Amino acid sequence: MKAIFIAFDQAYTERIVEMLERSNCRGFTQWEQVLGRGTKTGEPHYGSHAWPSLASSIITFVEDSRVDTVLEKLHEMDVATPKLGLRAFVWDVEKTI
Repeated sequence: MKAIFIAFDQAYTERIVEMLERSNCRGFTQWEQVLGRGTKTGEPHYGSHAWPSLASSIITFVEDSRVDTVLEKLHEMDVATPKLGLRAFVWDVEKTI
């Protein structure tokens, strides 16, 4: 099992949730308002007067076989609209209860 953490511009919210559903990734936890700045070329998402946009994040836990599909679909979204900002990180899940 893997954990996929996705940080993204709030404009992606509906598309990402729908993509997870279509990819049979039912469970997830979402944080609606997170602040941050990308490590490469991303615009800051501070919710301030100077940088008014905000980011969101989702973590989902999926079977190993679903990871590549989810990452490919996220990459397609990011390539289509690179200025918005979207990143995903994958971790191994050692145990669950």
